[in-house]
Formats: sequence, structure tokens, C-alpha cells
Amino acid sequence: MRRGQHCTVIIPALNEENSIAQVIREIPEWVDRIFVADNGSTDRTAEAAEAVGAVIVDAPERGYGSACLAGIAAAGETDIIIFVDGDLADYPDRMATLVDPIVTKEAVLVIGSRVLGGAEPGSLTVAQRFGNQLACSLIQLFWKVKHTDLGPFRAISREALEQLNMQDRNFGWTVEMQVKAAQQGMTVIEVPVPYRRRIGVSKISGTIRGTVAAGTKILWIIFRSAILRNRY
Repeated sequence: MRRGQHCTVIIPALNEENSIAQVIREIPEWVDRIFVADNGSTDRTAEAAEAVGAVIVDAPERGYGSACLAGIAAAGETDIIIFVDGDLADYPDRMATLVDPIVTKEAVLVIGSRVLGGAEPGSLTVAQRFGNQLACSLIQLFWKVKHTDLGPFRAISREALEQLNMQDRNFGWTVEMQVKAAQQGMTVIEVPVPYRRRIGVSKISGTIRGTVAAGTKILWIIFRSAILRNRY
């Protein structure tokens, strides 16, 4: 527990056997439970994670959002949920900087900003940087909420997460969360987090197809949400 708050970590993972154990080892001891949502790995990701104490959740439907949703369903009762990737690009030992503002009621959603924290050279592609900047600019334009990143390393109160009613099952998970939080007037803050070169290849930005698909989905969610907002 963190200051009386039950904390659960969810790690969506696909073929991360070379990094997943180290990610779990770097998670602070005050975290109550760790769930690895195995998104159809063909390597020993599940075995490696289970060996260092994680609970494995089967998430066979491919997609980042699908894995996150499977992890949430398995988490059950908890106060705060933290999302972190399984490729060791994030720094799990910095988790307190995400959780503490929720514990103190300063925010209900805390996003780790790689832009503010200083990403290691080569850890973010040009397309990722451009896409983040464009998406954040559009969110500010439509909802007057300023973000610098759509970073996956984030924490949210369970109550707020339930209120968001998350639906996206693939590339739009992070932007859906930020758009819905803006629409509902939730208190959201960013904190600087460092970011390093991942172990392995990104399942999204590592291919041209994945980059285009992710960018298209992110823009679709933003514009669709803005259009639907103006209908009421």
C-alpha cells in the first residue's frame, strides 16, 4: 500500500521475455499486486513474469487496449491502478511520482511525460514525437486542456477509471483516456519521467504499418470525440 491506498500495476505485454522480469523487479515494494496481461506472446514472457511474482492474465485478443482492459478486469477491488509497459523503456522505480498526487487528492489521473522528463536519444522516433505533439495540440484546441505527451506510464484512481468507461482495444487507449478525462473535467496532471531505449522492437512504432495505424486511430478518436461533443 501507498499511504493507505491499495495499488495495482498492470503491464500489457507481447513477447517481452528479455525485459519483463527486470520491469517487475524495479516496481516498488509498496505495490500490492502486479498483473501481466499477456497479449498472445509466443515466447516465455508469461513464465518469466510469473517467476518473479506477477499474476498472469490471458489477453489473447491482440491490441494494447485489449490487454489493458483484461488487466483491469482481473484487478478487482483496488484504489489506484498504474500502467507501465513491459519493454523496460520506462523507469518503474519512479512510480511514486505518479501515485502520490492521487493519494493526496491533487489529481485523479497522472500522466508520465517523456517530453518533460527528457527521453534518451533514439528512444522516441520522429514519428512518435510529431504524433504526440499533434495530438496534444488538438486536445488543447478542442478541450482547452494542455498535455505534452500520450505516455503509457500513468496512474489513475479506480473510481475515475470506471467513470471513463474505456472502450478502445488497440492503438487509441492512451488518447481515449486523456480525451474522456478532459471531457468530464477531471483533474489531470503530468509529471516528468525519464525514458530509455526499449529492449526489443516496438509493436507499434517499430513498423511503418503500425505507425500509420496508430496515428490514424489517435486522430480518429480526437476528431470523432470533438464532433460528437458539438452535436449536443
